[in-house]
Amino acid sequence: MAHQTAVTPDLLAYVRDVSFRDDDLLRELREATADLPGGSAMQVMAEEGQLLALLVGVTGARAVLEIGTFTGYSTLCMARALPADGVLVSCDIEERWPSVGADFWKRDGVDGRIDLRIGDAAGTLDALLAERGPESFDLVFIDADKANYVRYYESSLELVRTGGLIVVDNTLFFGRVADPAAVDPDTEGVRALNRLLCRDPRVELSMLVMADGITLARKR
Repeated sequence: MAHQTAVTPDLLAYVRDVSFRDDDLLRELREATADLPGGSAMQVMAEEGQLLALLVGVTGARAVLEIGTFTGYSTLCMARALPADGVLVSCDIEERWPSVGADFWKRDGVDGRIDLRIGDAAGTLDALLAERGPESFDLVFIDADKANYVRYYESSLELVRTGGLIVVDNTLFFGRVADPAAVDPDTEGVRALNRLLCRDPRVELSMLVMADGITLARKR
């Protein structure tokens, strides 16, 4: 049986050379984010942004929900992949970081597809359920505070349509999930969601050993 190939720096460089598609605007937003405190750690990997755009297209998504905007790199990648009349609702706890990406969204001409909601994510998700109803999104991307991952997942299951896709970022959480000494709330939150997903009959499941761990859950 084949085993996981170790991703060396040389192999990663090769993968990027033959599969990664970039442009000046995306590069500029990544650089602006990297200059912020904690920006490099919180920024989604560039290849992950490309994967998210592909998943939006593959699922035929017209309505996307993003839980955790940060500087809006993943927001930009997914909004680009939506049809002209599509919508991406992105929520974040404060306006400071999304404001970095807002200019890039406008420059790319996708700002009209993006509905930014500022406030506590749990409250925003409750409001969206009341406003739009259940099964009103085609794809959900979860990349917010890890301690509340189970809460966000349960709300996402209500909000995503049958056959829709939930994408969860950081499910390896810098390798801390496999470290018994790591018992902080964020690590425990990721572990709790991983355990729940593994035995959840409501979804089909695959965890990708890519970036910091990306889990795909398709609602049955």
